Amino acid sequence: MQFLTTLFDQANEFLVAQLGELGPLIAAGGLGLLLVLLALPAMLFKKKDPLDRIKEMRLGTDSTGAAAATLRRGGKDGRLDRFSQYLEPQDQAEFSAARLTLVRAGYRSKSAVQTFHFAQFALGIGGLLLGTLAVILSGGGGSAQNSILTVLIPGCVGYYAPKYWVQRRVQNRTDEITSGFPDALDLMLVCVEAGQSLDQAIIRVAKEIRTGYPALSEEFEIVAYEMKAGKDKSRVLRDMGERVGVQDVNSFVTTLIQSATFGTSVAEALRVYASEMRDKRVMRAEEKANKLPTKLTLGTMIFCLPPLLIILIGPSIYGIAQNLQGM
Repeated sequence: MQFLTTLFDQANEFLVAQLGELGPLIAAGGLGLLLVLLALPAMLFKKKDPLDRIKEMRLGTDSTGAAAATLRRGGKDGRLDRFSQYLEPQDQAEFSAARLTLVRAGYRSKSAVQTFHFAQFALGIGGLLLGTLAVILSGGGGSAQNSILTVLIPGCVGYYAPKYWVQRRVQNRTDEITSGFPDALDLMLVCVEAGQSLDQAIIRVAKEIRTGYPALSEEFEIVAYEMKAGKDKSRVLRDMGERVGVQDVNSFVTTLIQSATFGTSVAEALRVYASEMRDKRVMRAEEKANKLPTKLTLGTMIFCLPPLLIILIGPSIYGIAQNLQGM
């Protein structure tokens, strides 16, 4: 027992001498990371239990039907399926919310939620490793608090970077759809008044606005494909409103559903709503223009007021200083 205690003290002193005060903690973290890396191959290349394979064959979910399974999954990347219990929220409501957010960001694959959480995990671990490497290269000469912050801050940045990226994507797509929706309505109105059906008008609008507003064009294409597949038109439009998450689109969907329910003219409903959307776009532009003077006030105070004070008060201060020196 005395020998083990002496050996432990010597190892502790050696780590402190080589890596600083956090030497034992860094060594423990490195050992844990090494154990994780050693366990990964065993998890990745784990052989399937024959009993599980028989069970899957009985239930009809065996992987031998690769072609049919691929069609059902929609081309889902199955490399992360074995970690789905770790990379997907187990609560159905939380999973649905995460999937809806990724769909609004433009990531529609079935493995998008798994990929998102894997990116968070990988970037978080990578940030921790980079922070640990920075502490080791610096010699651990700083305080314990600075060393801990050096390790934790890159890890937190790496963990939250995918979430920030997705939120930015959602905001950019929302702005693009909001700005392009009045033009799409005008084109749809022209198509409907020219004698085309609503389905044909949606297809034509999706084709025409693809260059200027690709996100909105993609949403209209999805609507057209779902209508061609025989899905109920009201359900398709409601799904579009839910995917987009823009109030103008939701109001447009409600207008079309009410028009179809009460038998009123779709062209008349589109004409009224397109006019409202144009007025709303002008109001948004005026709102931004009215906010501009307020936003410029801070810049004006920072860049204009100090030079003005120097020009006005500077000579007086210089004169007072000269008089004081003469006295």
